[in-house]
Amino acid sequence: MHSRALCTFVFVVVCPSSCQTENKVGGSSSYIAAVYEHRVILNPEPGAPASREAALEHMWKNLDIYEEQAARAAQQGVQILVFPEDGIQGFNYSRSSISGYLETVPNPQLESWNPCTQPDKYRKTEVLQRLSCMARRNRLYLVANMAGVQPCSPSPDPTSSSSSCPSDGRLQFNTDVVFRSDGVLVARYHKHNLYFENAFDKPPSLEVVTFDTPFAGKFGVLTCFDLMFHDPTVTLLEKGVRQLVYPTAWMNQLPLLAAVQFQRAFSLGAGVSILAANIRSDALGMTGSGIFSPVSVLHHHARHGEPEEGKLLVTRVPVLDPLWTGDRGAAVHIEEKALDSGYCLQEDSCQTFASPHAPPTVTPSFQATSSDTFTSSMMYDPFTFAPLRGSVGELTVCDGPLCCHLQYWRSPEGGSTELYALGAFAGTHTVNGRYALQVCALVRCAGTQASSCGQEVDEAESKMDFVLEGVFGTRHVYPSVLASGVVFEQPKQVARTRGGRVTIKHSNMTAGLVTACLYGRMYHLDED
Repeated sequence: MHSRALCTFVFVVVCPSSCQTENKVGGSSSYIAAVYEHRVILNPEPGAPASREAALEHMWKNLDIYEEQAARAAQQGVQILVFPEDGIQGFNYSRSSISGYLETVPNPQLESWNPCTQPDKYRKTEVLQRLSCMARRNRLYLVANMAGVQPCSPSPDPTSSSSSCPSDGRLQFNTDVVFRSDGVLVARYHKHNLYFENAFDKPPSLEVVTFDTPFAGKFGVLTCFDLMFHDPTVTLLEKGVRQLVYPTAWMNQLPLLAAVQFQRAFSLGAGVSILAANIRSDALGMTGSGIFSPVSVLHHHARHGEPEEGKLLVTRVPVLDPLWTGDRGAAVHIEEKALDSGYCLQEDSCQTFASPHAPPTVTPSFQATSSDTFTSSMMYDPFTFAPLRGSVGELTVCDGPLCCHLQYWRSPEGGSTELYALGAFAGTHTVNGRYALQVCALVRCAGTQASSCGQEVDEAESKMDFVLEGVFGTRHVYPSVLASGVVFEQPKQVARTRGGRVTIKHSNMTAGLVTACLYGRMYHLDED
């Protein structure tokens, strides 16, 4: 998501709750990664055109911070470092007012260029030169986001719809750049799914961009809102890419789309690693960065009252590229290295719910529907909800073809007045983006009235053991458990079984439950 608002494999692996802090992955087939959540220094008047000199003076303030963080990362042995979307120039520009910030970024697939050692090859590439030298000086791969431009020829017919070139003769792109540890530019990606970004153009064609590293094999590149869509994200995964670098400027949208919540859900549901760097802005609700793999997690979500400052995250990550055979051994095969037995591939191999307060047996047919359902808006979508009654129970809620089933045991101590509800939604989300969904979600309501269910909540007292499942019409289902304070917990089990059924089981929560969610993306229905 932009600042003005906010491949799936058949196996899913979970890790213990200790993964919420730095998890050092043993073995030789791993690398050290870092992401930097940046408190961006903004242009106070983004709507007013700035000269090139003024734009450089502004960008230098942010790049000075990048320099400091790159040096800190290098001291810790980091091999790849990711900075956030919009971190150099900020945001909320118009097409004309951003012109002083634009740089031409050559296609590294067509030519090899080291801006640090060849600064005179192209004019007005000061930012590229500085990023290149930053990577070279610190001997690490560096991923950054910037404002790019590409000259083009407008159609002589101003009414023609066939030309992708704007009338001003330039294509302006939200651009990710990747530099090798010697400063060579090795990847350039133009963001495909823009989010109310008036300064930028959508690229004329889809770009599926990857780059290779000597320490971990292949990475794919995507930006912010791209994570919600098939292209380029799932297209990358369908090509076998299982490691993603991800600059973002994401506004948290509870209860389903907090930044770390969805980053983790996607990593777990798709079986991939994501190096996610976000902007930090309290005024815009922006925070949430992390380094996620199916078997290890390090994340940061700033809590209320914390100083508004940047955050460097550094951890060791398992290599997931299945084709990588570097000097330090083959890639980790996650299918064979589950950290516990909490996953299954077939219905007859699934374990029973290991709760000290086991709810009743799952109703396989999902026939026991709740009789007191109601409709309430969540994330601008009309969810069908049913309230939880009592401390132990089960219920089913359906919305069209999707039925969601819940078994739960709610701790008796604390939170006795908190209202929880099970919600189901199957349809097309149409506000601030258009995409088709099937969602099962257990949420804490903001108040004690049914109408408060679906509103933003980030604190809770009630702990629950639960089994949440649904039968989905898609293989792309992303699971998450969010606890009080926007801290996600690792589910005890996530399983996909025959017939499209996906189950998430959890117990022994460390804090109150805010949301438990199975977020299904019906990519094939987006055009409908």
